[in-house]
Amino acid sequence: MSLTQTKTIALPKAGVNLFWREQSAQNPSKTVVLLHGFPSSSHQYRHLIPLLAAKYRVIAPDLPGFGFTETPDNFTYTFDSLANVVDEFLELLSVQKYSVYVFDYGAPVGLRLALRNPEAIEAIVTQNGNAYVEGFGDVWAPIKEFWASDNTTDDRNKLADAMLSLDITKFQYLNGTLDVDAIAPESYSLDYALLQRPGRRDAQLDLFRDYQHNIPLYEKFHEYFKSSQVPLLAIWGKNDVFFIPPGAEAYKKDLPNAVVKLIDAGHFAVESHTVLIAEEILKFLN
Repeated sequence: MSLTQTKTIALPKAGVNLFWREQSAQNPSKTVVLLHGFPSSSHQYRHLIPLLAAKYRVIAPDLPGFGFTETPDNFTYTFDSLANVVDEFLELLSVQKYSVYVFDYGAPVGLRLALRNPEAIEAIVTQNGNAYVEGFGDVWAPIKEFWASDNTTDDRNKLADAMLSLDITKFQYLNGTLDVDAIAPESYSLDYALLQRPGRRDAQLDLFRDYQHNIPLYEKFHEYFKSSQVPLLAIWGKNDVFFIPPGAEAYKKDLPNAVVKLIDAGHFAVESHTVLIAEEILKFLN
């Protein structure tokens, strides 16, 4: 097994130079694609990647506006655009079939890919990756208020103060985590530092604004679940205040054979419970 490699690839259609991490078993039986959330990057999977790469080829991109990928001024920061980027990225890597791990923002990206090419998706692991209205916690209130606003400078500044500070970044990692020492401080510190890069603030606010357009797609996601009966593992930090446990349980409405595991963790469960999550994924994919 190789070590985790960091790479950059030019995506001509998207006009983005994309950073990603990759590690693979010598003869991988499957490819697993890890899609990160807000405000993180592939860095959140730095410990998970080698555990999964004992058996699989593991690929984890940084989405535009996140991590070490560029934040082009002429890029449209919507979830449709993020899905286009991952689509082009996987095409250039000649990845035709894969299992996808979706977390937070990664869920509406990964599920768009499933709608476009359902035959490509072999299995889904959703770790606090929402696809049901039941999954929204009360902390979404300021974001929902932003959706209803006129998107003025004052509106954007108000949401930036609420959602782009170091305190809220740290809160996302620590809240609901019983052992805060399990959260490496470089996790939230790096996320916050990378949010300060040029163009990031507006890119993130545009994505907050666009998140509302994911909700009308939920019905299509549910239709895909029903028609495909795709194997799905929902492994969920049950103390998450952003995407709450009813969002995990809801998958069973459309996927009766879905495996739902609630663990005693917060939003960034993969940071505090890496080994447990890896074990559940390996058992599920086997």
